[in-house]
Amino acid sequence: MEPFDRLCPAPPHWTVPWADIVAAFGWVRRLSGVPQDPIHHAEGDVATHTRMACEALASLPGWRARDEADRVRLFAAVLLHDVAKPDCTQVSDQSPEARITAHGHSRRGDLMARRVLWELGAPVAWREHVAALVRHHQVPFWALERPDLDQIVFRVSLVARNDDLALLATADILGRECGDADEVRENIELFAEYCAQRGCLDRPRRFASDHARFWYFRTPGRDPDYAAYDDSRLTVTVLSGLPAAGKDHWIARHRGDRPVVSLDALRATFGVRPTEDQRPVVAQAHRLAREHLRAGRSFVWNATNVSRQLRDQCVGLAAGYRARIELVALEAPAGVLRERNRARAHPVPDAVLERLVGRWEAPDLTEAHTVRWIDTGTE
Repeated sequence: MEPFDRLCPAPPHWTVPWADIVAAFGWVRRLSGVPQDPIHHAEGDVATHTRMACEALASLPGWRARDEADRVRLFAAVLLHDVAKPDCTQVSDQSPEARITAHGHSRRGDLMARRVLWELGAPVAWREHVAALVRHHQVPFWALERPDLDQIVFRVSLVARNDDLALLATADILGRECGDADEVRENIELFAEYCAQRGCLDRPRRFASDHARFWYFRTPGRDPDYAAYDDSRLTVTVLSGLPAAGKDHWIARHRGDRPVVSLDALRATFGVRPTEDQRPVVAQAHRLAREHLRAGRSFVWNATNVSRQLRDQCVGLAAGYRARIELVALEAPAGVLRERNRARAHPVPDAVLERLVGRWEAPDLTEAHTVRWIDTGTE
């Protein structure tokens, strides 16, 4: 994946070309001068830490032993793991020593990594693997303290790989100057052992069926080996995609025989613009969806649904009526999508589109019975 494969350290010297990396990526340049907590990051600003983490990764025998494609993907994840710190860092002078925090930078980093890689034209699966590693890169540090650890590591195994996560975390801690590095490395090793015992270190966690997987992630405390009986009585196709991703076109070609609950159609009916209050539109969509669900009719839910929270409102409602959930994620390359939007009779305002891009969380297999990722850029 260009330009990461060109910049990734390679044998025989495994050198990190930091000057070239800084010249290539504006988001790397933004890391310069961003302060860090001096207790856990005595090495300096975020750019210094990122460089040191890249150098640490390049020195790891476990990383060097991977094939080239895996090495490049992991290198991209290390470069991006703190991409959100400039936006999340806060400095408080309320104590004798200034306190520096970067709360939420992992989740925000997932969103930013997705956008960066989408703009670069990265393949969907490659991009989502990297974004998932960025989102969860701190998990191995404290994982064994979490009561919901199984759900976390099972999810990572479905969207990325836990052995990749362990390598990323190792590079992260080796790229720091801090007093508890040995303790953290031990935690990472225990994390990897735990994942191996749970059957999800270097492969996806296996479930008895897609129905069993779906309900495991919706039911806290459920046995992951429980073979849930599939009592589904209809199928709800939930679409997810930015404006101009091709949702209407896909429905016409692939689900034209089913009723559609469309937020765009409801907005047109009510005369509500994308910049106005959407609550009346959403409320009517839910009323129409309930009519189909009560009647046992399969239907399509057509909305942007770019965030997991928005999708879960649709999925949760449908699941309560014993629906089988088919999630279809539609997207197009950044330039194609923006050009399509400009060509529409009623284009979404640029500010609204950019806000949606900033909130975009791609669907994954923890959210539905089936998930399909479709690039409509060639259609």
